[in-house]
Amino acid sequence: MKTVIQRVQFVRVTVNGVVRGEIKRGLLVLVGIEDRDRQEDIEWLAKKICNLRIFDDENGMMNCSVKEVGGDILVISQFTLYASTKKGNRPSYIRAAKPEFAVSVYESFCDEMGLQLGHPVQTGVFGADMKVQLLNDGPVTIVMDTKNKE
Repeated sequence: MKTVIQRVQFVRVTVNGVVRGEIKRGLLVLVGIEDRDRQEDIEWLAKKICNLRIFDDENGMMNCSVKEVGGDILVISQFTLYASTKKGNRPSYIRAAKPEFAVSVYESFCDEMGLQLGHPVQTGVFGADMKVQLLNDGPVTIVMDTKNKE
């Protein structure tokens, strides 16, 4: 699994003009899924994201997690995180999992994120054409990959 995590002051996702998910202070998590992803990837990633110390403490130092500041999380599926641009100018998405597999992994990931956070996360709509509005905070943007745990 690959993720792009953005600290936000707010984020809203709409599908066909209807708001499907919205949070104020917290994290926007864009998640890409590949066929090799398993339950241990879901658990490791959810725990890591919910405990990342990327929010300011009372001294303005990034020492607090989204849980510690009472923040929320919005998770959006994004198969384009597995784009390969090695050849030509048209990205290849062959490494991205097919929807038949990816939907269940995405749903499990959202459930695990909610467990780690202590309350349900907001989500987009898997596979839909979504419009995402956000206000980055910092900006703080972190990329994580379960196959390259740095």
